[in-house]
Amino acid sequence: MALNIEQKKAVVAEVSGVAQSALSAVAAEYRGLSVEEMTELRVKARESGVYVKVAKNTLTRRAVEGTEFECMSESLTGPLLLAFSLEDPGAAARLVKDFAKSNEQLVAKLVAIGGELYDASELERLSNLPTYDQALAMLMGVMKAPVEKFVRTLAEPHTKLVRTIAAVRDAKQAA
Repeated sequence: MALNIEQKKAVVAEVSGVAQSALSAVAAEYRGLSVEEMTELRVKARESGVYVKVAKNTLTRRAVEGTEFECMSESLTGPLLLAFSLEDPGAAARLVKDFAKSNEQLVAKLVAIGGELYDASELERLSNLPTYDQALAMLMGVMKAPVEKFVRTLAEPHTKLVRTIAAVRDAKQAA
């Protein structure tokens, strides 16, 4: 179905608005996916905070102008769907990677993060980025470690003294 000029402007405005606030983007070729598979992909995307859009490449080029995803413009060729991570940088990459495991027709073509365009081989690295909660837990673990070590160091002489006294007591009771 052909879009009129107003519908095209709406698509460009919608994608541009999402691209302004997105953390990363993945472009994947979806040729060969059925409607049910695309619906399943969109449901998984909604659940993981990823915006998925299939739009004409010319409209997508206009939409990403002036955003950090402008680097993708030259490489947008063929039937592509765009997945923008809205909550954590690795969400779109994880979605595409996980969905491609069960659907070989979905093939990642481009990965963009921080204004840099990467090859599809970088999808694995981006998908392995920790989520916000995981990163926070890692940070707390790193911050907590020195304090825990300090407390253990302070408690060790007392613990050693108690163990020594207990060993002496056990030796006297055995004798």
